[in-house]
Amino acid sequence: MANLLESTKDYLEIVNQQRPLHTMTPTEVRRLRANAPKIELANLVPLRLIEDKTIVVRDGEEIPIRIYTPSGKGPFPIIIYYHGGGWVLNDIETCNETCQLLAAETKSIVISVGYRLAPEYPFPIPVNDAYDAFRWTVDHSQVLNGLQNELSVMGDSAGGNLATVVTLLNRELQGPAIKKQILLYPVTDLSFTTDSYYEFAEGFGLQKKDMEWFAHYYLVEKDLQNHPYVAPLKAKDVKQLPEALIIVAENDVLKDEGIAYAHKLKSFGNNVELHVANGLVHSYFTKNNFFNNEIDETIKIICTFLKENQENDIKEK
Repeated sequence: MANLLESTKDYLEIVNQQRPLHTMTPTEVRRLRANAPKIELANLVPLRLIEDKTIVVRDGEEIPIRIYTPSGKGPFPIIIYYHGGGWVLNDIETCNETCQLLAAETKSIVISVGYRLAPEYPFPIPVNDAYDAFRWTVDHSQVLNGLQNELSVMGDSAGGNLATVVTLLNRELQGPAIKKQILLYPVTDLSFTTDSYYEFAEGFGLQKKDMEWFAHYYLVEKDLQNHPYVAPLKAKDVKQLPEALIIVAENDVLKDEGIAYAHKLKSFGNNVELHVANGLVHSYFTKNNFFNNEIDETIKIICTFLKENQENDIKEK
């Protein structure tokens, strides 16, 4: 019997009445989500500025970013945030409310990245966009009133995948230092074979068939599912990466691969802190209309992680 919070039960009662993602086209799902009621926070978040910009990426195209600057004098630490949605769905609006809270509570500049989506822009374009947004942030850190030496990457789900892939790519390119990585229920493998994939295959929000649907659109060739920039759990070498905070949801098809990635990072000598969000399901961190308290608790964990120097061990909480 699954362990579910009351807020999770309320969420699933609605989600399980909806048509599953994998039975629709990306265009149909995007249209439905665009027409959904907009979430607004109950309380005003004290920020100095929220600014929308576009930046130019390597192929000459432009992508949107949204910059959340906290109140105060600064300069501030910087968090680059990549939204979830299986590389196929969602945008910077999806995580708008959570990014406001994140900037205010961590006293960090949060830069939310609107990377381009599959199937129109399959792998590796979202990865390239994610990395180019990181380099743009580094180059503009002083103008942003940010601290380049206090820069972290963060994301949820497919965004968590992009965040950690940015650290792998950056290490290979010997790029500017990334201090920390914060991965919320990240995609780290596309084998779809873990125990959690079968335990939570249906009825818990994100379905096993939904993840297969995402992979179908993200990857031009199936063989790419083992590429380390698609499935970082398959990377042969993950040493010398930024210290990591990994938070997985207890009732999520992605739970086991998130835990496995935490242990893999640790086995290569990285500092890792692992949390299991008990009673929760996939995507809770951006569902502010259901999970306000749980989002607040997660941000408290993130605040502590950003402030602490971690011991060289996995801390399971």
